[in-house]
Amino acid sequence: MAPKSLFAALALFVALAVGLPAGPASAQEARSILPQLTQDQRAFVARVEGYLNGVRRVQARFLQVSSTGNYAEGTVSISRPNRMRLQYDPPADLLMVANGSQLVYYDRELDQVSYIGLDSTPLGVLLRDKIELSDPNITVTAYREAKGVVEIALVQTNDPGQGTLTLVFTTDPLELRQWRVLDAQNVEVSVSLFNPQVGLALDPKLFVFSEKAERPQRDSR
Repeated sequence: MAPKSLFAALALFVALAVGLPAGPASAQEARSILPQLTQDQRAFVARVEGYLNGVRRVQARFLQVSSTGNYAEGTVSISRPNRMRLQYDPPADLLMVANGSQLVYYDRELDQVSYIGLDSTPLGVLLRDKIELSDPNITVTAYREAKGVVEIALVQTNDPGQGTLTLVFTTDPLELRQWRVLDAQNVEVSVSLFNPQVGLALDPKLFVFSEKAERPQRDSR
């Protein structure tokens, strides 16, 4: 069974894809540091890729917290490749569904639906059939290690100003222990997972968005 914190990183990419404001970024900021890594460091990156590829399906409760004091809870369901459902609990009246090709963002309070191509988001990279940190759609901008802990920072290659995701791993054993997103406004977001169920069969209908079915029923009286 894969470590339960793995999928919080995927949930966090949803926040990165749709919730964080963009900002300026130079070409230097988006330059990959992978070619500069030592042989041992590149070997660890390969271990991380194997770790991230190790689980195909999961469902769990999540808690999302930001440095501004906002927080939300809900349930996340993931079925790789390219399918995820992020169902927020009230009072956060939000739903996100990755349906295989698009990320659908539904605000029930505003009755507003937005569609984002999965290939244009970091989420799309991590939900695909095979995960590679050398993928041209993402750029590794930092690799830091100290006392058995490694931090790997990632940005979206075509829009690095959108935000930076930092994954924090222990090296022995290899486990994802922490994940942070820092946006252009210095707002940090973190996600924690609880009671994960890994490898279970998930209903395919979870990953099909129907605006009619999801719209809250109005009192007609």
